[in-house]
Amino acid sequence: MQPEDTAQKERLKQLLEKILANPPMKTSLRLFLLYGQEHARGVLLELDWGRVADGLTELCRNILKVQPTCSLALSGGKTPEALYLLLGTRHYQREVEWERVHLFWGDERYVPHDDPRSNYRMVREAWLSKANLPPENIHPMPTHYPNPDDAARAYEDELRAYFGDAEPYPHFDLMLLGLGEDGHIASLFPNDPALEETTRWVVPSRAPVEPHQRLTLTLPVINHAYRIWFLVKGVSKREAIEKLFREPADTSLPAARVEYNGERFWWLSPELLAIAKQ
Repeated sequence: MQPEDTAQKERLKQLLEKILANPPMKTSLRLFLLYGQEHARGVLLELDWGRVADGLTELCRNILKVQPTCSLALSGGKTPEALYLLLGTRHYQREVEWERVHLFWGDERYVPHDDPRSNYRMVREAWLSKANLPPENIHPMPTHYPNPDDAARAYEDELRAYFGDAEPYPHFDLMLLGLGEDGHIASLFPNDPALEETTRWVVPSRAPVEPHQRLTLTLPVINHAYRIWFLVKGVSKREAIEKLFREPADTSLPAARVEYNGERFWWLSPELLAIAKQ
């Protein structure tokens, strides 16, 4: 085992211990509005990883009562890692028939899947390495193609194989999104041509930071998700939240172009929640 792998495992162990020090509160989705506040952009809630994990697993159970499978689009970056660690614990592994859940990714850095910067690797180490999902239910974005455009088309083909006759866009049961300091979502960045794509489901995009090459779901695909949960924390996101939640919102931010046409929850850390409620 490489030294960096040992350090990563120890870091994940310490993070999980910190999360579990505050036992998750069992919270019904029906009660979220008791904790939240309605806003033009969605329902505002204080970010509590136990509540998020409880809500996600309850949502999956409810969906699986009425349809054979459930589709989740996962967010990358460091913020949702705490959620994935919880989902990998024995408690949450018993909460859902995970063999009926399919996992997709909202975006990916165009690096090998074993690269420390890979969104897939982050989810695998935090959750999937401990989970009982069948391999065929796990759908990472491919990054082995020499041409990222070919990779984007291959992933769109994989989405079409799962969603079947969904036209013009698929409907994910739940999409998890983060928020960048510049207001980006998935790998849709301000002023990137990928933000204006209206036909394709998956496209290459260009990030202003390394690694620059990305793959991302397009804005229409994001907007057609039945449910979107934003997971946002950190004072570095303060300016983006201010621009998003003032009226009128700053539409130069990609996140401002997410439509409120379904269930939209904003799970915000306390300092960001206070700003959004102003």
